[in-house]
Amino acid sequence: MVILGIDPGYATVGYGVVRYERNQFTHIRHGAITTPAGVPLQLRLQEIYNDMLTLLDTFRPDVVAVEELFFNTNITTGIQVGHARGVILLACVQRGVELAEYTPSQVKQSVVGYGKAEKHQVMEMTRMILKLPRMPRPDDAADALALAICHAHAAGSQLARKAREPSVNIGKNNKA
Repeated sequence: MVILGIDPGYATVGYGVVRYERNQFTHIRHGAITTPAGVPLQLRLQEIYNDMLTLLDTFRPDVVAVEELFFNTNITTGIQVGHARGVILLACVQRGVELAEYTPSQVKQSVVGYGKAEKHQVMEMTRMILKLPRMPRPDDAADALALAICHAHAAGSQLARKAREPSVNIGKNNKA
């Protein structure tokens, strides 16, 4: 399964692409979509949208894992990030790619094992899980890789749970 992790923003959108097969991770690529300050928001959104389409067409992910939006203290920034997140989701839907959304605490729990882990702990565990020689940069790309790892863990547990469930055949001739 190829997973594209996305850490949304309007100045910097982190992305990380990993392959997850047989409980093994392979790092494919990471980086960032950046938009210049001083450019009108609508043009920044257009650039993010076009670059997202390029990522989706280049890597053909099975799923895109996106961080859910949360407001910290600056509501204006949160709204602008929400706009960027919207064009990211639109690009995924238009390419027919499955979406999964995770909160920051879900990512921390999945990668580190503790939902209130510090950022540096998440980044170091991401580096170790992907067997990278150095910390992924920029930080937004490291966050995106952590999102991809989170989805792999969540998808793996969902698949394992389904495999353990007995199949139920519901029909007219079944007796309860």
